[in-house]
Parts: sequence; structure tokens; C-alpha cells
Amino acid sequence: MVAILSNIFGLSNLELIEDAVQDTFLNASVKWRDKLPENPEAWLMQAAKNRVIDIFRQINAEKKRQLKISHGAITLEINDFFLDHEVADSQLRMIFVACHPAFSKKEQIAFALKAIAGFSMKEIAAALLQKEETIKKRLVRARQKIKDLNITLAYPTQNEIQARMSGVLQIIYLIFNEGFHSTKPDMLVSKDLCGEAIRLCKLLLLKENFRSGSLYALFALLCFHASRLDSKLANNEIIDLEHQDRSKWYLPLIVLGNDALRKSVEFDDQSVYHIEAAIASEHVKAIDFKHTNWQRILAFYDEMYQIMPADSIILSKATIYLQINQLKKAKTALDKINGEALNQRKYLLNGCYADYYEKSGDIVKAIEELNFAIHACANVFEKHYLENKKNQLLTKSKGVTRRER
Repeated sequence: MVAILSNIFGLSNLELIEDAVQDTFLNASVKWRDKLPENPEAWLMQAAKNRVIDIFRQINAEKKRQLKISHGAITLEINDFFLDHEVADSQLRMIFVACHPAFSKKEQIAFALKAIAGFSMKEIAAALLQKEETIKKRLVRARQKIKDLNITLAYPTQNEIQARMSGVLQIIYLIFNEGFHSTKPDMLVSKDLCGEAIRLCKLLLLKENFRSGSLYALFALLCFHASRLDSKLANNEIIDLEHQDRSKWYLPLIVLGNDALRKSVEFDDQSVYHIEAAIASEHVKAIDFKHTNWQRILAFYDEMYQIMPADSIILSKATIYLQINQLKKAKTALDKINGEALNQRKYLLNGCYADYYEKSGDIVKAIEELNFAIHACANVFEKHYLENKKNQLLTKSKGVTRRER
């Protein structure tokens, strides 16, 4: 809706547009209290069209121009913007605008997550491992640049496409990540966001001049991860990868991912998405957890770290060292990580330390790390998962004490 309205009124009216969309959803929250409409999406679109006309009147009134827009050519033009192909086109335009070279890389991502995916400040901050106040400032700067430079909702020229594409792919990746591992306290997974990221990938793949090896690799990665969504939760409990029911993994998405991964190597460009997709592929093709090719996955992480050094990659490697009982290497990796750099995900480091100490036989230290993780974790599902692990260790500790006696 934001993309469509921006296409009609221009990005210079973005704040007004966001307010209008907010009004539409507020209106829905009131009118839908007793009964949902038969087609909620159609209702929202119709309400948005009506709000478009209201805004049109306001804008023209401010300019002291009176136009009759209830009927006739203007209304027909507005309706045209809401056709399916125009909706898709507006969203693609918006995502390329978000990656305009006038914006810094950080401004691009913050703007896109707000304008395209509708992320809250907190969600953007969590996705980028930044403070909310920092994100707010970036959004203010981005909107001011739109006005100052008169940036329009237009596709980049052919020779500018590839320069912006890396930003576009990163935005889609972050949208999916928020769906796959939500930062909201009462939600672990948002299938809607995962589906939105996959849909945006598909929209790009439909246009031949946007296709690249990186785009196909990202699409493969999203398909592989999305195939496991139904197995991540059972009876409102987190199921870790080791204990997931692999019969619930959705085969058509895995097949689609395999096909996209094969196509990705037909292009000249290579990216981190190729490596991440290859790692995800190793997981989905393993018949069970213990038959996962951990050495191959470790090699992929080493390759990824060379391209993009990050504490999160070291944490992933440490987790694998624990899986294959290379405890010394796991501890060395964990000690290299700057926990503050993980920001809202710091509890994952504590959780990994807890696993290390448990495997090393130091139950007291393991429980201590789990206490840190539980305190830092905001998500109720993850907090409950960590509390269960702690209770299991406490039970184990009591059993050891009794045997010693």
C-alpha cells in the first residue's frame, strides 16, 4: 500500500502516505471487531483507494486547486494502480529506490525495512544489531534526501541495476530473517514475512534483466529455510534442528531450492548467498541430524568468513565444533566473539557457552550461562526453551550429587 500510494503521489509525500496506511489499518481494527470481511485484503485495498482520494483532495486543496475526482479519468487512473501487475511493479520500484546511491548503505536498509516490509523501529534495530535511536536518525536522513534530491519512484537505468542489486538482495534477506527468527517477544516465526521475501525474489526473477547468480542463490536459500518452518514449533515449544521431524520438511520447496541453486552457478557472479544456500542444502539433504556433513559445512563457513568476517559466523562455527565434540576449538572460537557486537542476539552466545560447559562437564558454569541467556532473551518461546534446558541441567546436577553421596 505504501508503494502504491508513493507511486501515485510521489516519495516526497512519504510521511503523509505512511499516515494514510496507518489510518486504513486503524479503521480496519475498529470495523473488524465483530466480524471479518469475506476478503480482508480486498477490503484493505478498497479502503486504501478511498484514502488515496481523500489525500488527493487534501493535497489539491492546499494548492488551492479544486478537482472533481470522484468520477472520471483520475479515478480510473487511481484504480489502475491497484491492478496486480501494478502492485508488483510499485513494490519493485520502491525496493530499488531504497537502494538509491544517495543513501548510505545503512540508510538504504533501514529505509527499505520500514517502507517496504513495515518493520517497527525495534525490529529494524534488531535486524541490524543497532540501537533504535540510531535507526530513527537514519530514517530521518533518508526521507530528507528524498525531498532534497527529488528522488522519484523509478527504476534505475540498465547500467545502474547491478550496483543497486546487492542492497536489494540484502533487504530481502533481512525481511526473511525477521520472519524465520522473529524479534517480537510473543512470536518465533512469521510465515507472512518469509512468504513476502520469497515473493519479492520471484518478482525480481520474472524480469530477465534483474536475474543473477546471487539472486538465484538467495532464492534457493530462502526456499531451503522455508521448507523447515512447520517443524520449528510443536505444541508451542521450540524444536531444535537435531530433534525436528524431517518428514514435515516441505519437499516442493526443497526441490525448488535445488533447481535455483543449480541455476545460480550458470552466472558469472558469486556471493555469500551461494555459500549460505550450499550450507542450507547440506542440512536439507541429510537423512538425519547425525548424518549431516559437518566438515563440509565448516569449510563453507571458513569460506564465508573470508568474504565477510563477522562474529555471527564464528558463533555458527563454534556451534558446529560442539556438535562434533571438538570442544577446544569451540572454546577458542567462542572466546573470539565480541558479545556486544551481537546486540539483541547476545543471548545466543551465552547459550552456546552453556552447551560448551555442559559438554565439558561443568554443569554449574552451564547453568550460569543459561541464566545470562534467559535474562537477555526477550522472546517468550526462546526463553521457555532456555528455561527447559536449565531445568534439565538442574535435574542432572542433582542426580550427580546423589550418586556422589
